[in-house]
Amino acid sequence: MKKQIHLNGFIQNSPSPHSTGLWKHEKDQGTKHNQLSYWTKTAQILERGKFDALFIADVLGTYSVYENSHNAAVQRAVQLPAHDPLLPISAMAAVTQHLGFAATISATYAQPYALARQLSTLDHLTEGRIAWNVVTSYLESEAVNLGFSGRLPRDLRYDRADEFLEVVYKLWEHSWQDDAMMHDKDNDTFADPEKVHAIKHKGEFFSVPGPHLVEPSPQRTPVLFQAGASPKGRNFAAKHAEAVFTKNNSLDALKAYALDLRERTKNQGRNPDDVRIFPMILPIIGSTEEEAYAKYENLTNHVSYEGTLSILSGHTGVDFSKYEPDEYIDDLESEAVQGNIDLYAKDPNKKWTLREAVKNHGLGNGTVKFIGTPEQIADHIEQWSIEGGADGFNIAQTYSPGTFREFVDHVVPELQKRGIYRKEYEGATLRENMFGKGNVHLPENHPAKKLNILRNK
Repeated sequence: MKKQIHLNGFIQNSPSPHSTGLWKHEKDQGTKHNQLSYWTKTAQILERGKFDALFIADVLGTYSVYENSHNAAVQRAVQLPAHDPLLPISAMAAVTQHLGFAATISATYAQPYALARQLSTLDHLTEGRIAWNVVTSYLESEAVNLGFSGRLPRDLRYDRADEFLEVVYKLWEHSWQDDAMMHDKDNDTFADPEKVHAIKHKGEFFSVPGPHLVEPSPQRTPVLFQAGASPKGRNFAAKHAEAVFTKNNSLDALKAYALDLRERTKNQGRNPDDVRIFPMILPIIGSTEEEAYAKYENLTNHVSYEGTLSILSGHTGVDFSKYEPDEYIDDLESEAVQGNIDLYAKDPNKKWTLREAVKNHGLGNGTVKFIGTPEQIADHIEQWSIEGGADGFNIAQTYSPGTFREFVDHVVPELQKRGIYRKEYEGATLRENMFGKGNVHLPENHPAKKLNILRNK
C-alpha cells in the first residue's frame, strides 16, 4: 500500500491571519470570522475533503514590535481582531461527524488545572475529536498584558511547558481510573471515590493537588501537536508531540528537519514514526500552470507591505522598520519564533533581502507555495511526502474559505486517484484517523503513560 497522506486546514480566528491583507480580496470571507456560519461552513468543506482536522492557530497579544506600536497591526488587520480559538469548536462539531479540531493554546500563561478541564470537556462534546497545539508564547505584548514584566526567556518557557504537560498528563491519564464511573442508581453511587485520585503535584512552576474535574473523555489526552523550531523546541516536540507543525521553504530544508526530529524522537526512547510531520503549504491552483502563476501575481497585489512588516517583526522579534528594503536578513538568535528567522537567514538556496522576504511572508506567512494545476500540486505533495519525510500537510489559505474549497474540489480527487489519500475516514476519534483504527489513546511508550501518581500513596 502506498504511503497515505494526511491533511489539516490551517486557520485562525481573525480576518486574514496567514495572508496579510487578503481580507480585501473579493473572494475572501475572513471578515465574517465573528459569525458561527463562517466556521460551520468551513468545517463542512474540510470534512467533505476527508481532512483530519481544522488546525486553529492563535496568539494572545498584538504585533507591536514594528515601530514599537500596534498601529500597523490594527490598521492592516495583522491577526487582529484576535478572537478565541476554542469557542467555535462545539458549533463545528455539531455539523460534522469526523473532522477533528486542533486548538492552539499557550502553555506559557495558561493554568494546567483549568485547561485540562476545558479540553476534556471538548473531547467529550466532540466524541473524541480534539487536539491541542502546545505552544510557548513569544510576543512581548502577551506577557505584559497578562501581568508579567516582560516575555519569559525561551528556555524558561519550555521548562514551564514541560512541567505543564506533566500536570495535565497526571490529570488526564491517572486521576480517574477507567472503571471509576458506575452510574449505580440502586446504591446512589455515580462514581467510585476510591478510583478517583488526587494527583498531588508540587513542582517548580505549579502546585496542583487535584483530582481532575472531568471523567475520562474518549481520547483521555487530546492529540498533541507542537511547532518548536529551535533546538530546545525540537527536543520538546520529540519528547511530547504526536504531530509537529513546521514551515519549510524548500524540500531540502524539510528533509533536514525530518531527519533531525526523528533522531531526537528516537533519543527520547520513542519510535521515530510516533511523530507525524506536517509542513505547511500554500496551494495556488489554476486550470493551467500559466493561470496559476497569474493568480499568484494577483494575490500578491493584495498583500499589505506594511502589514507584513508588522507580522514579520512580531514573528522574529526584530523591528524591521529599521532595515532598508534591500538589506539582507541576518542570521540572528531570537527569543520570538526562531523558525521565522531561519526561513530567511538559513536558507541554503538563497540570500533574502527584506523586500523579498516581505513578498514571500505576505502570502502564507512565509510558507512554501505549491503553484500549478491540481496534478502539479499533487506531484509536489507526493514528492515532499516520499522524499521529504512529510506525513501530511497543513493547508494554508490566501482567501478564506475559498482556498480550502478549491483544494477539496480539485486537488483531493487527484490525491485519491493516486491511492495516497483516503476516500473514507478510518475511525471515530481524531487519533484513530491520524494513526489508524483502534489507536484511541496515547501509546504506552509516551511519557504521559510512564507517570504514576499512586506510587507514593
